[in-house]
Amino acid sequence: MASQEENQAQPFADIFDEDEAEKSFLLSKPTCLVVLGKPGSGKKTLARKLAQIRKCIFIEALEVIQMNIHEGTEYGLKCQELLFKGQSISEELVTEMILKKIESPEVAHFGYILSGFPSLSEEYMTVSQQIEKIKNLKLKPDFLINIKCSDYDLCQRISGQRQHPNSGQVYQRNQWDPGVIEKHKKEKDQHEEEYEEEYEEQEEEETAEDPLMMSEFLHQLVQRPEDILENAEERVRTYKDIMLHPLEDLMAEQDCQYLIELDGNQQPDDLFVVTSDKTYRCCYCCFNKQDELFRVLSSYKLIARRYQWRRSRWGQACPVALKEGDIVMGNPDLAVSFLGKIYVLSSLEALETFMLNPRPYLLPPMPLPPCKVLVFGPPFSGRTTICNLIAHKYKGKV
Repeated sequence: MASQEENQAQPFADIFDEDEAEKSFLLSKPTCLVVLGKPGSGKKTLARKLAQIRKCIFIEALEVIQMNIHEGTEYGLKCQELLFKGQSISEELVTEMILKKIESPEVAHFGYILSGFPSLSEEYMTVSQQIEKIKNLKLKPDFLINIKCSDYDLCQRISGQRQHPNSGQVYQRNQWDPGVIEKHKKEKDQHEEEYEEEYEEQEEEETAEDPLMMSEFLHQLVQRPEDILENAEERVRTYKDIMLHPLEDLMAEQDCQYLIELDGNQQPDDLFVVTSDKTYRCCYCCFNKQDELFRVLSSYKLIARRYQWRRSRWGQACPVALKEGDIVMGNPDLAVSFLGKIYVLSSLEALETFMLNPRPYLLPPMPLPPCKVLVFGPPFSGRTTICNLIAHKYKGKV
């Protein structure tokens, strides 16, 4: 048998050992991204698409406000009170909600995609202070995605936007301007023979958008004040004056292989494809973090043919209750699979907590059944001293 000194001299873990591989995954950091760019460059659209596909948490000011109001949190009640009074929500409150969301259990497990922060408003914190907040996050961003677009092209695109007042849907110029739509159709007609199959699919989509050509619908579209050309140009100038240089410094500090710069003149779907490809290759080659792969496989697919999900070391005990120091048998109706093993939860609350972030309940030394010791004896026999020594030795509570 190897001596203790020999064991300590071999600190390398067996990567093919199942327990070591599972521990490594549970300790790994989820992939986090920040999307940067000029106002109106499409940061929110791209971030939302990435969050849906990567199954991570989309964090943006409006999204966080709506979520807090919907869930009736303390922040949500404050927001409702301000809105009912006709007042705007302060930058301080919005920033607190964003940072609170980044520190949430679900973000610690799934990761985040942050958009719209840092913001142009310096009512609460300057741009430099907001960037320092990002640098000092517990879950620091792994990728910076910068959408680049010339001032002229961006202002022309913003000024061409129209909104439907009833639905709130925003339409680009090529969706509502008859002249642009007709020109776009003619260009596609020229390539009809070469790309016949693609053309048929696009033609079906255009047919579905025929209501946009109705005069009644076109007359309902309005231009928002922020989309007026002069206002758009002013926003871009403000961005270049107060935010551009601090962001350039931030991107200069970032490792170039984790900085993704995109052409903002491309369509959102094209931007999404490029970003997904680059983040996938970086994650696979550099990080070797396969969070999404593990998550998808453990949810509904078998790892290999004829592979059976296995019972975990927790057995029928609830991991959440065990972490809290209680042994509670789980309900088979509340079983979930994670990393190829089955975990049985004792209540809906425990299930929701475990689904948000299972890592704290699975990392060593768990599963650790609670040990309960009763010390009794006559007065002044040293019961308190013995209790304190035992609690200190085994990290228990008196």
